[in-house]
Amino acid sequence: MFHIALYEPRIAPNTGNIIRLAANNGCSLHLIEPLGFDFEEKKLRRAGLDYHDLANVTRHANYESFIEAMPGRRILACTTKGSRFHDQIDYQNDDILLFGSETHGLPDNVLQAIAPELRLRIPMQADSRSLNLSNAVAIISYEAWRQQGFSNGN
Repeated sequence: MFHIALYEPRIAPNTGNIIRLAANNGCSLHLIEPLGFDFEEKKLRRAGLDYHDLANVTRHANYESFIEAMPGRRILACTTKGSRFHDQIDYQNDDILLFGSETHGLPDNVLQAIAPELRLRIPMQADSRSLNLSNAVAIISYEAWRQQGFSNGN
């Protein structure tokens, strides 16, 4: 299945929603620290609705340790600065869907390390800035899963 990676997420309810999402679509979730909240925060638990036990969640001390833990996997940067739409790529099993923080997105050094053709964006109206992080993760991860025929889904 796919890997969802959140680069320094800042908002506990978004991360909680994404934990619940990962439990339901079978993706592994990676949280790249520092986090903008306490992982035991009540809002995180409430948004995750006790899905913590059903989700595969790994925390990484920083981006470098995340990269070391994920050798050989293709990283797709999911960003408003993407060069192609999220549905215009053939997703591969074990791809990493990397999302930036709610406040800053992915930093330039991370984006520059990912080939332009692997920087994906969700189409939006011209005057829009961005989608809520948990909504963006849902849109892209479900497109990736759809392309895999919703394997292991019911």
